[in-house]
Amino acid sequence: MTLDLAAALTGISGILVTPFDSSGMVAPSRLAPLLDRALAAGVHLPVVNGNTGEFSALSCDEACTMVRAVAVLVGNRAPLLAGVGRSLPDACRLARASAEAGASGLMIHQPPDPFVSPRGTVDYIRAIADAADGLPLVLYLRNDAMGTARIADLCAIPGVRGVKWATPNPLNLAAAIAACDPGIIWVAGLAEVWAPPLYAVGARGFTSGLINVWPERSVAIHAALAAGDYPGASALINGMRAFEDIRAEELNGTNVTAVKAALLAQGHACGPTRPPSAWPLSPSQARRLEHFLAANALIREGTE
Repeated sequence: MTLDLAAALTGISGILVTPFDSSGMVAPSRLAPLLDRALAAGVHLPVVNGNTGEFSALSCDEACTMVRAVAVLVGNRAPLLAGVGRSLPDACRLARASAEAGASGLMIHQPPDPFVSPRGTVDYIRAIADAADGLPLVLYLRNDAMGTARIADLCAIPGVRGVKWATPNPLNLAAAIAACDPGIIWVAGLAEVWAPPLYAVGARGFTSGLINVWPERSVAIHAALAAGDYPGASALINGMRAFEDIRAEELNGTNVTAVKAALLAQGHACGPTRPPSAWPLSPSQARRLEHFLAANALIREGTE
């Protein structure tokens, strides 16, 4: 795979924010210092057009702009995973644009359509695979209700190399791993907090939005898990859990809000989140975020 995507998948998939300028337009150049910091810290796999990147709030044109720009910003320093999804025409168009931009692989968001059938999802993935023209595919699975047999069908589609498992069901993950080709790479898709239990049944690597704000902590957690040091990983996770707790509030509606608010406090203006995400944080959330950042020397308290 390009720039060893397989190895990078077992590391940290760093889900990049999408910056907006003062007029609300995407401003990918503002990612440059965040990418430099994350890659210098050791983050293995930048991901553009992921959920922390507000993919569902972007137009297809904006998502194409983001992948083209981020591919240039990353260059040859790391492989790049590009998110695609939503309607089939948009997903295929974005798959082609991502391949042309030089992405190392595609992360296919699980279809959000209210009428999704498991066999229809197989057809959806096959069509995107055809548009990708050989680019490796990573499935982003946020709902495992389709069952192990259908997940195995998805993983058997030519080109599928990995699965980001984003459901809190370790036993279902274990069953899926056992049912699929052993060459499939299973990534803990619920970020740092859920990485230990998913690692325990066979996942390797994890997704992270924290890398935008504190990449060094994500890298330390990954190193502990890679060494089998679960107590050490848990201690490191406990030290960043307050941040993840804020992100999980309001039905996860502050997930990206907390990240962008933290970046603003650190001097990185990436703009607000787009509705229906919450913006700004509530006064209580903002106070807790400032305390978390100051307590971990990520800002000086009172500077937010």
